[in-house]
Amino acid sequence: MTHRHFKYAGWLYALAFLLALALRLIQLGAMPLTDAEAAPALQALRIAQGSVTALAPHPFYILSTAVAFFLYGGGTDFLARLIPALIGSLLVFAPLLFDEKRLRPRPGLILAFFIALDPGLTSLSRQAASPIFAIAFLVFAAACFDKNKHGLAGFFAALFLLSGPSIWPGLLGLGITWAIFQAFNIRRASQPSTGDLESSTSTFTFQPSTFKLDPSSFIPFIITLLAAGTLFFIVPKGLSAALSSIPAYINSWLSPSNVPATRVFISLLFYQPLAFLLAFIAIIRGWVNGGRRIIFLSIWFLVSLLLVIFLPSRQIADLAWTLVPLLVLASIELARNVNIYPEERGEVGGVIFLTVFIWVFAWLDFSSMVWYPTNSREYVIRFWLLIGSLLLLVVSLILVAAGWSIRTAKFGGVWGLVIALGALGFGGTLGSAGLRGMAFPELWWPPSIPAQAHLLEASVREISNLGVGDDTAASVVILGVNSPALEWTLREHQVQVVETVDAASSPYFVVTPFEMDPALVAAYRGQDFSWRQTPVWETTLPADWVRWITLREMPQTAETVILWARDDLFLDK
Repeated sequence: MTHRHFKYAGWLYALAFLLALALRLIQLGAMPLTDAEAAPALQALRIAQGSVTALAPHPFYILSTAVAFFLYGGGTDFLARLIPALIGSLLVFAPLLFDEKRLRPRPGLILAFFIALDPGLTSLSRQAASPIFAIAFLVFAAACFDKNKHGLAGFFAALFLLSGPSIWPGLLGLGITWAIFQAFNIRRASQPSTGDLESSTSTFTFQPSTFKLDPSSFIPFIITLLAAGTLFFIVPKGLSAALSSIPAYINSWLSPSNVPATRVFISLLFYQPLAFLLAFIAIIRGWVNGGRRIIFLSIWFLVSLLLVIFLPSRQIADLAWTLVPLLVLASIELARNVNIYPEERGEVGGVIFLTVFIWVFAWLDFSSMVWYPTNSREYVIRFWLLIGSLLLLVVSLILVAAGWSIRTAKFGGVWGLVIALGALGFGGTLGSAGLRGMAFPELWWPPSIPAQAHLLEASVREISNLGVGDDTAASVVILGVNSPALEWTLREHQVQVVETVDAASSPYFVVTPFEMDPALVAAYRGQDFSWRQTPVWETTLPADWVRWITLREMPQTAETVILWARDDLFLDK
């Protein structure tokens, strides 16, 4: 069966890739590495320098980044995040790899742009050792398996197993989804789909007659697992690090979190508003019409979301697996609204303009509410203006449907929604990528960002150059601060992490918590630096959330550390 394609689909995929690459590479090293990112990055740096080190349960990231560090001759924030950014960019080609019976060309191309522009996937692609590896490699493996390319499927499956603890919520979610979906199929075996984009045979289950595993297909899997998991047998600990992802994931069910479930829903609503609304419409239509593809995806979405909600140590990044079915559902629904006939383009364009105009007015009214107290007359007026504008939009579309046609109202309303909510979502993408700077916090950022890491490192370099004659010759002692990010920041210096400092050693620099002083405080000069900075999401009021949604302003707290420099390093001594 031949399915309809977009004109210039190849060029459009290239455009999606370039957009994804730009969003993932621009200012990639501007934001300092957090503790969670710095720990595996330090291990990669030590491997590149020939040192023996224990490995975190992220073997693919550590070993591949070690190669990048070795080729460059050192580690940088940009290189530490380069491999995730490249893999996250390549994910836009995943829809192209699936058989057209699974994912049709038009929804596939729309999905590529959703992947390229999604705030969550963009943020994960800009984080070291993030779940983007697990998502990308599992999707690539499934696509190759779908095309009966079992050698490539084994290759990507091996890389998937090396991607860290995030592989387990993905597998668990898919396993539960498959079990529920099989029970659903048994119950409704005699009820074929009537959806116009789905059929009773077009599901996400593999047909036994189509997929025949050749034993030789396991050879690429084993070779890749051994080669990539040990860096061609240079680092044998990589395989044991892959196995350590199991206890790491189990521990995530035993550790508490300061991220409430409500914040997870807020993230979905305000970072993926367009995808969420389109997916919601698709789910309703799919369950009403019995579309099995939609039913499978909706079950997967719900199961993945519940796994995040019930996870005690939940973080916003755990929503990664929820984004996959969400974006697929949204792309399928949006693909139903692209067949606009030439003779109706004028009317549809007018409805689009009207819809966008009302959405913009509603947004401007909503954003102005932050400047007034909640109990003021101006606030109440703007609140009712917001409600009135949304009602006006509904009434306008009803009148268009009655005066012209339901089809015109539908297409105009949907594409007006795409433009308005798409712009809102794109703003979230720019923020999640860190392009606005650290003063405007985002939910998708990793917690506890070292706010003044670059300033601290520059200060050490400058004082070292003044006192010793070399930027990196002066040694640094870290006293009482457990922060891999601090070790990473000072990676080019000789760093020691100690619990107590020897008075006789008299190190050039000592970094301590704010409440601690070196033993030889009389011989040092100190300067405080803001370190782990965290937005105070827990104490926010509804008015604070409105201000954050519109202006991205949120109070932040920061841990303070003190850099102590030996007195004789300065010119006046």
